[in-house]
Amino acid sequence: MNRKLLEVQHLKQYFPVKGKAFHSNEIKAVDDVSFFINRGETLGLVGESGCGKTTIGRTILRLHEPTGGNILFDGTDVTKGNFLPYRKQMQIVFQDPYASLDPRMTVGDIIGEPIDIHHLAENKQQRKEMILSLLETVGLNSEHSNRYPHEFSGGQRQRVGIARALAVDPQFIVCDEPVSALDVSIQAQVVNMFEELQERMGLTYLFIAHDLSIVKHISDRIGVMYLGKLMELADSDTLYHNPIHPYTQALLSAIPVPDPQESRKKKRIVLQGDVPSPLHPPSGCRFRTRCPYATEMCAQEVPEWKEHEPGHYAACHRIGEF
Repeated sequence: MNRKLLEVQHLKQYFPVKGKAFHSNEIKAVDDVSFFINRGETLGLVGESGCGKTTIGRTILRLHEPTGGNILFDGTDVTKGNFLPYRKQMQIVFQDPYASLDPRMTVGDIIGEPIDIHHLAENKQQRKEMILSLLETVGLNSEHSNRYPHEFSGGQRQRVGIARALAVDPQFIVCDEPVSALDVSIQAQVVNMFEELQERMGLTYLFIAHDLSIVKHISDRIGVMYLGKLMELADSDTLYHNPIHPYTQALLSAIPVPDPQESRKKKRIVLQGDVPSPLHPPSGCRFRTRCPYATEMCAQEVPEWKEHEPGHYAACHRIGEF
């Protein structure tokens, strides 16, 4: 059996931009990104807003057609051709539980729709039983099936979104910031539920988030993105205790420490300037305009994405020099 469930090779996603005000005619939302996810693993993806995290998740599921590169699922290239057979294997939980559910459909019909599309139930009774079972799986009860999304809290709506994703018994789920719109107390419940479902059903996740502490808690490995490029990728503990890319070091230094004494000892790395526009990304290394270690070579050459230690990848000209 192939250990890698999903492999992304040199993925590119460019969006055309029209208008005289724009000198460039495309936004390079994702530019030459490669990684893989093993079966039963959670790969976390972090970075600032607009860095391309969500675009990667949507492109993997062909909600955006990729501009370039290849997407391999269980060894099969699914970049082109009919994707419908793979929709059953690959699902998504969207960020906003308010916008991702149809307000005119009952919860039962929302969860039942993928069952109908993929013809998973032989009759109405079996369909109903499947819907009620899915509601129970995500911590809701049978009475909720006849209600509409506006009658639920944010956390309950997100549970409905998760039940809809689970309806087709997928192998792989893109979790697109699934807890960022929820209260902190509810976030922990939803994250714990993701972990329980993974253990019970053998699921594989791409977990996209802003919150570095949540990503560390749920992820086996973590990738750090900046302006459409992967900067660093390593297993969770290695990335947090031995980051080798200056952007990762700056991100981790911003995590609040609850102990006041430890917090005073911690050195905060403050990056200068703002994130450049993806319409006009810097030449060479994307991060060089804010990097305290940037040299002339950083402006001229794109750093190579390579493995510096076993399982620890990064793209930087000066790794080991600072």
